[in-house]
Amino acid sequence: MAFNSLRPPVETRCFTAPSIETAIREICAKISDPELAWLFENCFPNTLDTTVTFAADDGTGQPDAFVITGDIDAMWLRDSTNQVWPYVPFAAHDDKIRALVRGLVRRQAACVLLDPYANAFYRTAEKISEWKSDHTEMKPGVHERKYELDSLAAVLRLAVGYYEATKDASIFDAHFLASLRCVLQTIANEQRGSAEQPYPLPYSFQRTNRSATETLILEGLGHPWQRTGMSRCPFRPSDDATIFQFLVPANAMAAVNLERIAKILKQHQIAPELAGQAAALGEEIAAAIRSHGIVNHARYGPIFAYEVDGFGSCHLMDEANSPDLLSLPYHGFFPSTDPVYQNTRRFALSRGNPYYHEGPAAKGLGSPHIGCGWIWPLGLIVQAITSSDDEEILLCLRTLKSTHAGRGFMHEAFRMENAGKFTRHWFAWANTFFGELILRLADERPDLLKTMK
Repeated sequence: MAFNSLRPPVETRCFTAPSIETAIREICAKISDPELAWLFENCFPNTLDTTVTFAADDGTGQPDAFVITGDIDAMWLRDSTNQVWPYVPFAAHDDKIRALVRGLVRRQAACVLLDPYANAFYRTAEKISEWKSDHTEMKPGVHERKYELDSLAAVLRLAVGYYEATKDASIFDAHFLASLRCVLQTIANEQRGSAEQPYPLPYSFQRTNRSATETLILEGLGHPWQRTGMSRCPFRPSDDATIFQFLVPANAMAAVNLERIAKILKQHQIAPELAGQAAALGEEIAAAIRSHGIVNHARYGPIFAYEVDGFGSCHLMDEANSPDLLSLPYHGFFPSTDPVYQNTRRFALSRGNPYYHEGPAAKGLGSPHIGCGWIWPLGLIVQAITSSDDEEILLCLRTLKSTHAGRGFMHEAFRMENAGKFTRHWFAWANTFFGELILRLADERPDLLKTMK
């Protein structure tokens, strides 16, 4: 195989930044395996190369950035944060990246103000959504209105990441604080049990579709839930409907970022009332996870449930999307050494998990979003990025290297018996996340990149 760059020509790239080009050259020089280096060169800049629409001035003197997910011409709040996340540290010394991230923070805040229950948006309000017939309150500019708690957590995560990289607290202006107020109100409102909610409920969703994972039962409300302190999350990061609506990994991600943003606001004496609300909400959700989100597994002992309902029911599984249970240390909720997390990890990466698949081509986490027998590169990347075992990390790298089907990029999923059969040829989140994994290994475990073959 000739490892020629598959990046678009410089003149057709959507966005370029000198620090990213320098990083690509420096990291590739540290990778002994030419195919792995080629994958990094193709994947790491894929978000910048192909998905960004950037304006240095949105008419208010502020930058604006819109980041599509790839082969779907819409921006997901979760995906867009994950897509630019590996670039955020470069904002400390690259003004172009700084403007890009700042512009995306502002754009995400505007999306929340438009509709905090929507998960995906268009760049302009003129485009008509293919989901316009969904039985929910579709507004102009909204692509899809599946409420996912991790979408709001992703907005907070990006703002916190921008501040930590740049120490620029001016991002927390009136525009952002208005969106934060909306985030806090939405998360707090959805802590109420289904019997406590005012009628009609502020959010319901139904879709005319053959797939049960695309809609919510009981007139669009989903299965009943009872107050726990966690916040309701009707849809998963895969955009599939939850079974029990307190999704533990999404609540964990929300708790972490609520507490982080509260700390920053308190430090700079910005909006003390909102800071106090965010801190209290984060602490309440974290405590609820510890009280209601841990169950005793007959084989693995105490583990985190994937979903609970507050009535005592739980769903035991994990799937290849972030946030998931495997990614809890990555999101800062627990250290990877935590005993309950280690038990959960053993469960998630075993056949006890209905969405862990093993076949001739590979083994790894899948998702009901595609179906059984499909393995997701996202899951392999999370597995490697949360592992402290060199052999496990190398196995994940070798699997990622051997399953790109000669395309030079990550995919959404591939068949466990034949990696040549895959979904989504252009999935920027998976590409950039692979780049993030390589960056981390270059910093924390450089010998692995030097010795891998």
